[in-house]
Amino acid sequence: MKLTQTRDLKPENNTEKFEQILQGAMKEFLARGYAGTSMEKVAAAAGVSKPTVYSYFKDKELLFQFLIENLVKKKFNSVFGNQPLEGKPEIVLRNIADTAFKNSAKDEEFSCFMRTIVGESGRFPELAKICVKNLLEPEIEAIGQYLAAHPELKISDPQAAALLFVSTLAHYHTVQEILHGKDIIQIERSRIVDNLMEMMLKSIEE
Repeated sequence: MKLTQTRDLKPENNTEKFEQILQGAMKEFLARGYAGTSMEKVAAAAGVSKPTVYSYFKDKELLFQFLIENLVKKKFNSVFGNQPLEGKPEIVLRNIADTAFKNSAKDEEFSCFMRTIVGESGRFPELAKICVKNLLEPEIEAIGQYLAAHPELKISDPQAAALLFVSTLAHYHTVQEILHGKDIIQIERSRIVDNLMEMMLKSIEE
């Protein structure tokens, strides 16, 4: 599958029908998965005609791609905001971890949609790549730049350290929420954050 760019979907497309389509599409993809959803079903769930859906999205792939990009950008902004990371590492890094966990815990829609992406990633790897490109890559870049700007941390490879930081948060959420592991691996978020901070800030404390 080769997905199309969504740049042509401009802000003026945010009409009431456009929002109805997005809501209907989200409902169908979560209920039926990517393969089981059709543009006809999206139209019915949105309460619009199928030609109306096609007037905004030329195919199902573009519609799903737009939903992924929209969700992950909102998720990124909810954690990092629109300003560069500034401040002491012990405050900034903990704030990122705490905010990421807090937002993920109360965003059931995001967790359900991520579960859908994971479930479909074998058949449709390009869909999963969109998530990595629009969420994980910007997070790793932002944290990597921040770590590189703080030599007191004595981190020799900021990009690798940023990947470890982000991966720890993402893996915990995936196991506990998306894979329903919280009843099996009972470990509080605070313990994960405390140990992550201990590893990242060890050089400062020495």
